[in-house]
Amino acid sequence: MAVKLQVTFDAAHPPTLGRFWAAALGYVEDSPPPPFTTWEEALDAMNVPLDQRESAYAVVDPDGVGPRLWFQRVPEGKTAKNRVHLDVGVASHLPREERPAAVRARVAELEALGATRLYEKDELGSFWVTMTDPEGNEFCVQ
Repeated sequence: MAVKLQVTFDAAHPPTLGRFWAAALGYVEDSPPPPFTTWEEALDAMNVPLDQRESAYAVVDPDGVGPRLWFQRVPEGKTAKNRVHLDVGVASHLPREERPAAVRARVAELEALGATRLYEKDELGSFWVTMTDPEGNEFCVQ
């Protein structure tokens, strides 16, 4: 049996957080269900009220390899450290001495998208930077 993996994020504004992660991972907005060509058409047909149209958002790997990411609006803000986080791998294919520069370059790109750098670690033969996305969710770049 094939298992489809989806990672769900609670968010204050799902489209904004979803667009950040799409840019961070090279993902794209999920397509509307057939026969619709736009989300506006689909939401109209589903009678979704205008004030609820930004309550969810999804992005997908255009190559169909990575999990779908689903962002759902919740009323409460983030209150504690994540129990699960994403690791964004950018340098594992490089020789060890080249990895910090590659990771730092990607970190700078993610900062330009709205992420915040928390700290760097160089331990156990690995180098990574812990960051937060625009809504404060921790993730690592390695």
